[in-house]
Amino acid sequence: MIKSNIHIGIFGRRNSGKSTLINLLTGQEIAIVSDKPGTTTDPVKKSVEILGIGSVVLVDTAGIDDEGELGRKRVNRSLQTIKNVDCAILLIVENQFGQYELDLIDRFEEFDTPYLILHNKNDITKIASQTITVIKQHTDANIIDFSAINTRDTNELISTLKEIIPTTSHKKVSLIGDLVKPKDIVLLITPIDSEAPEGRLILPQNQTIRDALNNDCITMVVKDTELDDFLKLGIKPALAITDSQAFGYVSGRIPESVPLTSFSIIFARQKGDFDAYLQGTPYISELKDGDNILILESCTHQTSCDDIGRVKIPKLLQKFTGKNLSFTFVSGLSEISPPKSPQGRTYSLVIQCGGCMITRKQLMNRLKPFSDKEIPVTNYGMALAYMNGIFERATALFDTTKL
Repeated sequence: MIKSNIHIGIFGRRNSGKSTLINLLTGQEIAIVSDKPGTTTDPVKKSVEILGIGSVVLVDTAGIDDEGELGRKRVNRSLQTIKNVDCAILLIVENQFGQYELDLIDRFEEFDTPYLILHNKNDITKIASQTITVIKQHTDANIIDFSAINTRDTNELISTLKEIIPTTSHKKVSLIGDLVKPKDIVLLITPIDSEAPEGRLILPQNQTIRDALNNDCITMVVKDTELDDFLKLGIKPALAITDSQAFGYVSGRIPESVPLTSFSIIFARQKGDFDAYLQGTPYISELKDGDNILILESCTHQTSCDDIGRVKIPKLLQKFTGKNLSFTFVSGLSEISPPKSPQGRTYSLVIQCGGCMITRKQLMNRLKPFSDKEIPVTNYGMALAYMNGIFERATALFDTTKL
């Protein structure tokens, strides 16, 4: 089973008590607290286990009313955080509720981010009935009159968070549980090349092994170079999963009667817009000279001559299409600028990695601007399967009605 950390963003004006709330929930002085407005600059993250919710990443943001050129940059960073959190806490104090808060609410709703409103420091000023009336004219969000020194208020906050956090953020979702049954043999093909981390497997491989074991499967792990030796044993697996970049080699050896897919594709099903990937992948055959391809990596890492996203996929795309293509690479959750191609077009295709290092919410909002513009999107594994001529085989085993 896979369980992602739940990201909770804390937003509000300067000196509204965001950092104090972070410290309260973590039980540590993680964020700097000061009476001086603007103490928090860039978003600050802290992992914590909250009883009844689980593993949480709290994100402290700069004040939404920050001023000056640098202040506007900090505000923009705070706003960009909204699309990457599973839920939000909007802090207000002294019954201040105006355009700053309304702008935040608009952003929460734009990215389908559930939120609650916390009137903070009620030990100094309690929330007024008129403030509640004004808020309810604009939103149905829960409103809590809160004080960091009142344990009951903290309990109410945690209880409300449990109610509004989407179930998809914390429920355990199996990678292959609907594809196998107990005692099935699952074969995992894991090439070890210069891109593989020293002394360990990559995260998707680790998590797939654990998921297979959780589903009481008999798990066999081999390198691609030992695949033929394994097949000579006469053991027929119920499912074979390979690293996407070995599709061409592996597909010619695994019998057609054995379902075959890749680590990247099973993660795409769990975290990405699987239907959009299915529809967008065949657009590879329609690429034209001068098209700009955006390749999105969810993590940051040193690149090598074997790098799948920055080296292998671009080379294979050029060879497969026979076109002169350009490529833009963005790693982590960095902002994406929309440059135009020489022909005046924006990105013609977006290729997203499996997304093992980020949440589903982060990945879906990463792709949303392109889907909104009807720019085709695909995934590392699906793109490689398509260019190796096994796209239908690699995706046929998934029942998209269950997604």
